[in-house]
Amino acid sequence: MISFFQNVIYLIGVLFFVFYFYQIIFVLVSLLKKPREIEASTKHHFGVLISARNEEMVIGQLIRSIRNQNYPSELVDIFVVADNCTDDTARVAREAGAIVYQRFNQQLIGKGYALNELLHNIDRDYGMEYCEGYFIFDADNVLDENYITNMNNTFDQGYRVITSYRNSKNYDSNWISAGYALWFLRESRYLNQARTTLGSSCFISGTGFLVHTDIFRENKGWKHHLLTEDIEFSADWIIKGEVFGYNRNAVLYDEQPVTFKDSWNQRLRWSKGFYQVFYRYGGRLFGRAVRGSFSAYDMLMTVAPGMLLTVLSIPISITMLLLMIAGAADPIQALQPLVGPMVLCVVQSYGMFFMMGLLTIITEWQRIHCRGSKKILYLFTFPLFMYTYLPISVVALVKKIEWKPIRHNVVRDVSDIRMPY
Repeated sequence: MISFFQNVIYLIGVLFFVFYFYQIIFVLVSLLKKPREIEASTKHHFGVLISARNEEMVIGQLIRSIRNQNYPSELVDIFVVADNCTDDTARVAREAGAIVYQRFNQQLIGKGYALNELLHNIDRDYGMEYCEGYFIFDADNVLDENYITNMNNTFDQGYRVITSYRNSKNYDSNWISAGYALWFLRESRYLNQARTTLGSSCFISGTGFLVHTDIFRENKGWKHHLLTEDIEFSADWIIKGEVFGYNRNAVLYDEQPVTFKDSWNQRLRWSKGFYQVFYRYGGRLFGRAVRGSFSAYDMLMTVAPGMLLTVLSIPISITMLLLMIAGAADPIQALQPLVGPMVLCVVQSYGMFFMMGLLTIITEWQRIHCRGSKKILYLFTFPLFMYTYLPISVVALVKKIEWKPIRHNVVRDVSDIRMPY
């Protein structure tokens, strides 16, 4: 029984290595080769889409950061949908210079539905083609002053969907916000940068991306309404063969949750959404991957099987332990041979996440805006943050999840964020 238990754990470890070995290649590519940087020959006309629900504290700073771009202001129009707001979000956004639509719908709840209505309002009042492409931001974001210029450089190369470098407004708040931030920094530096360098497709992640008007026209607005509409959008268009671009110089600062309750609810929705995407698109992604699409394989590995393998290992482990206890005259003595392998498994996984975080902190040190001591401290808590995904993934399998807003209250502009420590 002990050997069987050990073999199951070993097999899961081997599968993880086989499935995700390509990400080691990604790290090497990101370290050894930079993507091409080409200056645009044309300055394109863009719209900005912001879905905001009770965001009066932070939305003004986002709009001001857009107005302060080193890009012609007449080529940037800002559209806000104040979605089921009970505060002054609409007024604050208007006073900051945005075109604001108010939406009140308690049946169709979620960012995807709000974006869809906003796009249809723009199409009705201006025509969808009024802008060549549309940025999508969350109300708590702020932008580096060269953000749109850099995204325009990539847009001018012909990419129809482009994502950017996702940094943090509040890395230094606590171990939870730092855990999020470090993960997104790693995603930008060691996943999306390698993907675009190798000519593979990137994925969009929640906020900070640009979509060509033709995509919205083909979709008849925003048609993706699963709990992770960004991942659904990515899966849908990768299946169609679209290649998403990435610009590492376009820096967006995002606010991360600081309480475990907010973090739990948010990541519970993400985990459930990943399961939904896998259920709806997994078969087609697998089919595209078999036919030679590496982007489809990469997308498939993003939504599964890592999460599913981890979740499945839990009942297997518990069942093995219960069987051993039930069949042993001395349960404690029977379990002793398993202590070593279990401790080794924990140590190895901690070491893997630690090294992942360490490499990211070393290479992105100057872009992480907090005291050096906190960068070091939160490196050690990063694996613990990742471990909390385990119970979240289990609960997401069996619990019905609904979209819940997260309150944002970190009021910092770009100069505040980049202030020397």
